[in-house]
Amino acid sequence: MPLRSSGPARRAIPVTAGTLIVLTALALPLALPTAAVAATGNGQEPAHPEQDWMGSTIAAHEGGDRAGGKDTDDPGTTESNAASSVNGVDVSSHNGNVGWPALRQSGVRFAYVKATEGTTYKNPYFTQQYKGSYDAGIIHGAYHFALPDHSSGASQAKYFAKEGGAWSKDGKTLPGALDMEYNPYGSTCYGKTEAAMIDWIADFLKTYRAETKRDAVLYTSTNWWKQCTGNSKKFGKTNPLWVPRYGSSVGELPAGWDFHTIWQYTSSGQTVGDRNRFNGSFSRLQALANG
Repeated sequence: MPLRSSGPARRAIPVTAGTLIVLTALALPLALPTAAVAATGNGQEPAHPEQDWMGSTIAAHEGGDRAGGKDTDDPGTTESNAASSVNGVDVSSHNGNVGWPALRQSGVRFAYVKATEGTTYKNPYFTQQYKGSYDAGIIHGAYHFALPDHSSGASQAKYFAKEGGAWSKDGKTLPGALDMEYNPYGSTCYGKTEAAMIDWIADFLKTYRAETKRDAVLYTSTNWWKQCTGNSKKFGKTNPLWVPRYGSSVGELPAGWDFHTIWQYTSSGQTVGDRNRFNGSFSRLQALANG
């Protein structure tokens, strides 16, 4: 957030007898605190990556069930019935060590784990969460929390692919996901124009495909997408959509997508808060994993 002064403070400093110079002292520190430096970007390490999980900024900015936009009557955007959807979760370092066998027993069949943020942070619980889900028989994938004002899309995609976001055709690994949401450190759209934001996302996705041979899943809310990309249609034909909406239906989708692939429908589930539904049968989930 921008730093503000409470207004100029004037003080008089005597220089010579009968002479005064009036100085205006802005109420700003000589050096920015660490968190403020990190929030400015320029390759700096993020200040609180452990607080930045998938959807952490959505409800705060949009409010609960409004996260996906307005309701529609389109049958392609309503809640999938139990026979044609698969239950999943997403986790990050704020979840700590996750009890995967219990989640598997409760019906969870897929999981996404936060791997990275920017080009400096890796989830310290990544191994337990990523390997643990796999060992429990849960199809797993990794996601990257984007910071478009810190470094290029290409550099973040390479870092993600190297530090956990790679893909293997083992039938149990989903393509990586790019988490695009509100800036937790400053301006909503990371100081970028709509065109510049589209270019940044395209740079990340193109590089991730070059690194892994897979098209990444794109996580975003309809409202953020409209505000920061001008509701671009550019990625709807290539990248599966993961949309958050904490309500009874998916709601309006961003432009370019005729259907969603994953729906994050609540942030307050049992054991692990963030709960998701894959929009299709388990065999279709396996097909996404196999590529």
